[in-house]
Amino acid sequence: MVNVIAELLIRCGAIEFGEFTLASGAKSKYYVDIKTAATNPEILKPIGDAIAAIDDFDVVAGVAVGAVPIAVAVSLSARKPYAIIRRDEKGHGKSGNIIGDVEGKEVLLVEDVTTTGGSVLYGIRCLQDAGARVRQVITVVDREEGAEATLRDLGIELTALVKASDILTQ
Repeated sequence: MVNVIAELLIRCGAIEFGEFTLASGAKSKYYVDIKTAATNPEILKPIGDAIAAIDDFDVVAGVAVGAVPIAVAVSLSARKPYAIIRRDEKGHGKSGNIIGDVEGKEVLLVEDVTTTGGSVLYGIRCLQDAGARVRQVITVVDREEGAEATLRDLGIELTALVKASDILTQ
């Protein structure tokens, strides 16, 4: 049986079929559009609630831009602070690529979609460089194309609310 999050994603049209190039550069016959789905509070709130219930953490963090609304939703649901990981460090104002206090804290990294794990590896490195501990990454959808194994090799657990195989069989 498909879980509630998968049903919401299917119903809102977040799964599209065609020819797509993913962030990893790989070609795919389907695209999972969590970024657009997350603009709908009827989808974002259940995602935030589901992630907040999974693990104990001090701070939730997401890499800009796709994971930020998810981190905010988890923060509100769990009543814990969040951090934003910038893709590029600013050249003005306060330096650094982390917005929020993560030093010495257990940080739960969230992601919208994982494929090979490249984006989450970037986030993990940034958080660790800032003095955070990262034991777990939670993704809304795992495309099941290597991210779990990549993170396991680093001793980090990947938990998916939905796996691609859950939604592609519908």
